[in-house]
Amino acid sequence: MKIIVCVKQVPDAKDVRLDPVTNTLAREGVASIMNPYDQHALEEAVRIKERCGGEVTVLTMGPPQAEEVLRLAISCGADHVALVSDRSFAGADTWATAYTLEQAVKKLGPFDLILCGKQAIDGDTAQVGPGLATRLDIPYMTCVQKIREVSAEKLVAERMMDDGYDVVEMTLPALLTVVKDINEPRVPSLKGKMKAKKVEIPVYSAQALGADPASIGLPGSPTKVVRVFPPHARGERTVLRGTLDEQIDQLVDRLLPYL
Repeated sequence: MKIIVCVKQVPDAKDVRLDPVTNTLAREGVASIMNPYDQHALEEAVRIKERCGGEVTVLTMGPPQAEEVLRLAISCGADHVALVSDRSFAGADTWATAYTLEQAVKKLGPFDLILCGKQAIDGDTAQVGPGLATRLDIPYMTCVQKIREVSAEKLVAERMMDDGYDVVEMTLPALLTVVKDINEPRVPSLKGKMKAKKVEIPVYSAQALGADPASIGLPGSPTKVVRVFPPHARGERTVLRGTLDEQIDQLVDRLLPYL
């Protein structure tokens, strides 16, 4: 089974900055990590490989520094990696990102399953996975919390819902986006880290992918960030002090006029 995992390098939540010119997240020189949801997608791909055989290829789109998450992927059990990197990809929204990843997946060749994290913690849109599946014209399932069965032809998985979960069967090739409940990512092994240091990471430019210049980066992004600003403070805040019983009495006194 050939599995492709799409991962993203995101700014560490402790060090987030905005580019004042483009109104997008500044990534150069900012401490970055692998998107947490994508770590679970990678772990699930490796587990499927261990059960069913095959190979795992990890794909990411980003600046040259995104090699870091690909080396982490190798150390955690991925077999192959690919970096999609070009200055012309900068500023891409979810539409342009899905298009670029589509070109990259086609470049990598036939596949059976694509795994993605539910969403990225920087954009929080949860749109790229479904957008990629739609462009590839394959079935997809979002918010997967457990894969019950998987074979060369189909898989059965649990999809998280507001009131429980659905059990869904789907044919392959397909795409899944996963939530954190699906597994616990492994710690990279020493052998894996040594392998990751030596691996040659292939880099695909826009030209190498045959991407349409009008469909990538800012030119290919129909959504634009016009203005970024902090939310205005709403209402008054009051800090209750004292013991727990005293704070409860204070809270009750403040709520009584509204009852």
